[in-house]
Amino acid sequence: MSEEIRLQKFISDCGILSRRAAEEEIKAGHVTVNGEKAELGQKVDPVHDVVCLGRKRICMPLVDGKRQYTYILLHKPVGYVTTLSDDQGRPSIAELLKGTKIRLYPVGRLDMYSDGLLLCTDDGDLTNRLTHPSHTVEKVYLATLAGKLTAEEIRALGEPVEIDGRMTRPVETRKMAECTVNQKPATVVQFILFEGRNRQIRRMCEAHERKVLALTRIRMGKIELGTLPAGKWRYLTEAEIAYLKDIK
Repeated sequence: MSEEIRLQKFISDCGILSRRAAEEEIKAGHVTVNGEKAELGQKVDPVHDVVCLGRKRICMPLVDGKRQYTYILLHKPVGYVTTLSDDQGRPSIAELLKGTKIRLYPVGRLDMYSDGLLLCTDDGDLTNRLTHPSHTVEKVYLATLAGKLTAEEIRALGEPVEIDGRMTRPVETRKMAECTVNQKPATVVQFILFEGRNRQIRRMCEAHERKVLALTRIRMGKIELGTLPAGKWRYLTEAEIAYLKDIK
């Protein structure tokens, strides 16, 4: 017999519903286990138990009795929210992930006006580990800032600032290029973070009265965005998956 897991987690892992939605379906009496009405919190054997939502059986993808997860890298475009649905009707990443044919969840977030690398998976344990504050996976961004910045101004951008009552960790900053945006001077600055506070780079720049014209995440640890076009996704390689699972 395989290891038993909570019913709502089983349904979520199968990519049918979110865990919260699964709980609602169980409460409503729409889920059965081996022909009996299910109860919230009960455990099931993902290999041998027959779980149904209505009249449709829910099956977990297994190989040799082990759960198989999906890991992808999405190039999130500007204008999409990093959720699977949005009560304001804004475009969400779910629209970009339809081709995966399984319910995947983002690992962390990118704000609506930022683009770049976003990992998505149905491996909840890995997601929780990578997004936990105790982990220090470096995240690399390219920010296009209005105006020409001196070396000292760029260094100052990385100094700790207070966000939501707590100071940020120091951030490594480096000038990458000078350019023009709408015929006005701009500077491309690389930021390397070891935490993921809400809108952190934008708020750090706001503290120095620097306007962010564009913000792209290009790397997370050893996983790189590369040349993947905006709005497209690819499966992670076996080496990339092994690297993420090895992060402590």
